[in-house]
Amino acid sequence: MNKYRTNTCDELRITDVSKNVRLAGFVKKIRDLGSVIFVDLRDHYGITQLVINEKLLQRFRDEVTLESTLTVSGVVLERSNKNKNISTGDIEIYVHEFEVLGKAPAELPFQVDASLSVKEDLRLEYRFLDLRNEHIHKNIVMRSKILKAMRDKMTELGFVEIQTPILTSSSPEGARDFLVPSRLHPGEFYALPQAPQQFKQLLMISGFDKYFQIAPCFRDEDPRADRSPGEFYQLDFEMSFAEQEDVLNVLENVVCSLFKELSNKKVTSSPLRRITFKDAMEIYGTDKPDLRNPLVITDVTKAFENTEFGVFKNKNIRAIRFDLKENTTRKFFDQMGEFAKQELSLSGLAWIKTDDNMNISGSIAKFIDNDTKEKLIDLLSLTKNSGVFFVADEYNKACKDAGEIRIELGKRLDLIDKDSYELCFIVDFPMYELDDDGNIAFNHNPFSMPIGGMESLLKKNPLDIVAYQFDMVCNGYEISSGAVRNHDIKIMEKVFEIAGYPKEEVKQRFGSLYKAFSYGAPPHAGAAPGVDRIVMLLQDENNIREVIAFPKNSKARDVLMNAPARVSNKQLEDVHIKLVEKEDKEKKEDK
Repeated sequence: MNKYRTNTCDELRITDVSKNVRLAGFVKKIRDLGSVIFVDLRDHYGITQLVINEKLLQRFRDEVTLESTLTVSGVVLERSNKNKNISTGDIEIYVHEFEVLGKAPAELPFQVDASLSVKEDLRLEYRFLDLRNEHIHKNIVMRSKILKAMRDKMTELGFVEIQTPILTSSSPEGARDFLVPSRLHPGEFYALPQAPQQFKQLLMISGFDKYFQIAPCFRDEDPRADRSPGEFYQLDFEMSFAEQEDVLNVLENVVCSLFKELSNKKVTSSPLRRITFKDAMEIYGTDKPDLRNPLVITDVTKAFENTEFGVFKNKNIRAIRFDLKENTTRKFFDQMGEFAKQELSLSGLAWIKTDDNMNISGSIAKFIDNDTKEKLIDLLSLTKNSGVFFVADEYNKACKDAGEIRIELGKRLDLIDKDSYELCFIVDFPMYELDDDGNIAFNHNPFSMPIGGMESLLKKNPLDIVAYQFDMVCNGYEISSGAVRNHDIKIMEKVFEIAGYPKEEVKQRFGSLYKAFSYGAPPHAGAAPGVDRIVMLLQDENNIREVIAFPKNSKARDVLMNAPARVSNKQLEDVHIKLVEKEDKEKKEDK
């Protein structure tokens, strides 16, 4: 028999009355009433109330503190004051003996039950305490259930789980690599994988038909509320002899089933909508639209083609129409204008509204003649008591700014259905984009197949080439990306050449993949749903760190383990690294 416990703290019921039992757990609450002490004992499974034997009262007061770990022996009694909020609320344990297994300090850095209101860095410094909070604890347990459900579903669909290396070579995945210096090979570096991209393609070339793994990925990116800094996990999978639709079907099957099985909210019915990247940007102003928001963006440039309003002249003009509420005042329009100034750095926000007689008023009403009015009525389906916000700029910026206005407007008008998951696919992403220096760069995934193959690469403007690349989106978050892979050497060479990588560099950086393509590569395609983000959505969290056991903080620091940190000179010597201090560097530059 286990010397610490015979039962867990969620196990005993009214049918167990009179049984002698032993429990172990953490002291969640102590209620000392003088002649009696009540204790809530918490373990991984739940809570049981203890009543301390009157002969043990003083010893208990002397030895036990909140969050200490105890093992107790006693008899199960029926509670006179039952607690319907916990599963063991009909019983309590009359304690005959206890032992402190680990004593907590009298002064805790914070109360566990109130940890969610504590500053994040303090919570993360004492994460072992924070994780005792029931809310966070449930998040981590749910994460485990989600991972199991993913594995079960992928195995059911015939995928084979294979682990790929963590130490690998640098690859242009769109973010900075984490580099690892080699001790055995001076001056050379491994890179932690941004994704198992090359390896999963090599597995298809190796004859594995369907692969998956729950893969750790590493990217040196700036932290965000919806992105874990440094590392994250994804359900990575790849399929041989597959087209785009095959991958979308797997994503829909696996991800939608997760949301349906593990949540009580409404989930988008199958088949999911396919929205092109171009349409997403023009209609929603983003490639990850929140479809719970019914507002859309409309191109009204034609309505103002003869306008004398200087701000709109020769600009792309986007409009968002919404229904006015009874309490919509001028202040509402002014506050949206302030949002545009503060958050989007716009000079203001043009707007109009209609009344019961379809008369127009607003900040630019004087520039709306009858012809423009009729065009706007037609383009926007204006009715009585409609409101419209306008954004005017060059095409890309007008779309993006209008998208931000749409999101904010949906929130302020309370249009978002918080009890649903709206999923869709964004397809036909551009193969290339311009980087900050105006050079051609990869937009999404360099290993994707361009639609039209070599002909598109040879005949089209690179910025007009679209690829078999796609995202799965839920409630305004990208939860998966994927693509049909390029398996042709000549197309691969041309794809990278356009992005500024000469053939020899491609051979050097992707030698194994380049070589493997020469040995009969099958067409293949795959995707990678993000585990952390899916858990975040299923748990209704706004911060991804709430669903990760030991996350980095908002500055990408691990304040619990004190990482990153300095290492000894001996460790640096072992890997042939010499630190150049900033002051020394500045002195050399001065010389």
